[in-house]
Amino acid sequence: MTKAKPFQISKMEVWESYKIVKANKGAAGLDKQSLDDFDKDLKKNLYKIWNRMSSGCYYPSPVLRVEIPKGDGRMRPLGIPTISDRIAQMVAKRVLEPELELVFHPCSFGYRPKRSAIDAVGAARKNCWRYDWVLDLDIKGFFDNINHELMMRAVRKHTKIKWVILYIERWLTAPVCLPDGSLEVRTQGTPQGGVISPLLANLFLHYAFDRWMQTNYPHIPFERYADDGVCHCKSEAEAKWLKQALEERMTECRLELHPEKTKVVYCRDSARRERYSIETFDFLGYTFRPRLSKNRWGKVFVNFSPAASNNALKLIRQRMRLWKLHLRSDKSLEDLAHIFNAVIRGWIIYYGRFYKSMLYPTFRHLDLILSRWASRKFKRLKGHQRRSRHWIERIARKETKLFEHWKLLYRNS
Repeated sequence: MTKAKPFQISKMEVWESYKIVKANKGAAGLDKQSLDDFDKDLKKNLYKIWNRMSSGCYYPSPVLRVEIPKGDGRMRPLGIPTISDRIAQMVAKRVLEPELELVFHPCSFGYRPKRSAIDAVGAARKNCWRYDWVLDLDIKGFFDNINHELMMRAVRKHTKIKWVILYIERWLTAPVCLPDGSLEVRTQGTPQGGVISPLLANLFLHYAFDRWMQTNYPHIPFERYADDGVCHCKSEAEAKWLKQALEERMTECRLELHPEKTKVVYCRDSARRERYSIETFDFLGYTFRPRLSKNRWGKVFVNFSPAASNNALKLIRQRMRLWKLHLRSDKSLEDLAHIFNAVIRGWIIYYGRFYKSMLYPTFRHLDLILSRWASRKFKRLKGHQRRSRHWIERIARKETKLFEHWKLLYRNS
């Protein structure tokens, strides 16, 4: 007689989770098993995950620590789980997420279904017009400092499913494999890079911040995307008072507001003409500050609004340089458009939503890179940079739809 498994997890749930992980792609973890390697014995690998999770004997592998550059030049540590661990985390996430979505705050935008970073930027834009002051929040080392006891208390409040609770505890405490090969035991934090980490981070901040704000300061609107937040206040005094109260609240939750990055900002425009030491802040790749705008009648006025930040534009240019177009003289212009248009389109969709003219100099820089490619590819253009630039411009005006950014730069040509 076959002994029943202690936990009821369907094989179909494991299969559906695998399909999502595969679609998201991603690098190999500590075991160096890529998605292609995993697929070579797919049936056996998926059965192994299901069997271990259903039996209660699933233990995650150590998380691989890698570092990626941040927008400010520093490095951001990521924890890369193995493919098997990603699938197991996705199984738990698919069970837990629908329950949490019922209680999450509407002003929480990060890593949630049908919500995005650009939605958060749009909401902040409207609230900056309605409120004169902003408290720009930054939690210092949030993902690395999540308290496990408080985290599990929140998890148990929203699920009674024993295997979900058990495996979340194991994921939280799974060791980290450092670049030198040594293992680091974790007593706090959840690694950025894990499938379930963003959901757990949102749950933690739901109680540490969202619910607390709703209870104590229901009249103060805010936007939160993961650990980045913006609160809108009616006066400088209110913003400073809220900052002090939040410092105390974060201490209660074993967290800390970043002393340099958390700041009070004045939203100056044509109607709000006072001067203040800080009149700008960054949020999700956008810089909010006073800008010249035109109304529907063509009148110029000062508007407090977002546009792509200098850091974001710098990262775009760095990405363009990594393409090394000057070494692709074997490709045609059509080939290059086919290869890079999806990335260019993504930049335009996100950073072009508000004040898209900020993108123009960056995309003109891309045309300069294309002109260098042309001078290497065609003998008649070799050594003639000016002629190469004019050649690219003529094609851009004639074939506006070839490159996505040409639709933006030459749409009136």
